[in-house]
Amino acid sequence: MCLCNTKGSSGFSSSSTADEVTEGIDASGLTAIVTGASSGIGTETARVLALRGVHVTIAVRNMAAGQKVREAIVKEIPEAKIDVMELDLSSMASVRRFAAEFNSLGHPLNILINNAGIMGTPFKLSQDNIELQFATNHLGHFLLTNLLLDTMKKTYYKSKKEGRIVNVSSDAHRYTYREGIRFDRISDEKGYSSFFAYCQSKLANLLHSYELARRFKEEGVEITANSVHPGVIISNVFHRRGCCIGLANKLDKFVFKTLQQGASTTCYAALHPQVKGISGAYFRNNNIAKASSKAMDADLASRLWEFSLNLVKQNGDDS
Repeated sequence: MCLCNTKGSSGFSSSSTADEVTEGIDASGLTAIVTGASSGIGTETARVLALRGVHVTIAVRNMAAGQKVREAIVKEIPEAKIDVMELDLSSMASVRRFAAEFNSLGHPLNILINNAGIMGTPFKLSQDNIELQFATNHLGHFLLTNLLLDTMKKTYYKSKKEGRIVNVSSDAHRYTYREGIRFDRISDEKGYSSFFAYCQSKLANLLHSYELARRFKEEGVEITANSVHPGVIISNVFHRRGCCIGLANKLDKFVFKTLQQGASTTCYAALHPQVKGISGAYFRNNNIAKASSKAMDADLASRLWEFSLNLVKQNGDDS
């Protein structure tokens, strides 16, 4: 994919940066959580949201790294409101602790950006005995979102400002296992592919957004849920896959996005007024794009919701 300056209907393109797509937006008074904001596009997303006046909580596994991000943002933007809280999405216990602590603070919550993720790991089970990529990329965010929904709804009813949930997915969702989601073998090492497992988790992100959007519409609450493809970015997630480094170094200028470009679609979906009222959509290069047929399968989305709910209940959640 070569980056170009051809603009879509939004007026933005694959080359647009997060600064550019949010230019002129005053988001003062809004609050947001960004997961995985200790590096990469998560850091850039947090920085740009803070630049536009959002009170941002960065949710990170590594608190030392998170504090460094906070210091760097505040140094650049002295008026920035940035909090750092610990969150390990591969652990349901950690997700519950984070949500309980955040909810106890009494802060409103307008925007939830489920950004954190891992990619292409060898087969491994999480602390809850669930395949690690599915546990981290989908299930942790599924549980986190559910535990924060009451706060988001209360914020909407009090402020009458639309709430937004943004799931960072990927075009990789198109290349999952043949069956889409391996419900009966989600944590089975036999037949495991690190690539297909990653793609499966990204499909799950899209299906999660799709089902959330359906439920919000049914309930009549003005909270939207959308998914985004950030593009291929040279980030820590990518570099941890050693086999990709040589290719990345060769093709960086021509194929890959910068962090500033990579965070743009997330920031566009989170803040731009053009997105108001749009829910259950898939965004790429700051414009609505077409997802795969599996990603728009209502039955599959509903089945994944019930499957995910059952998994979190098995591991101690009663909601």
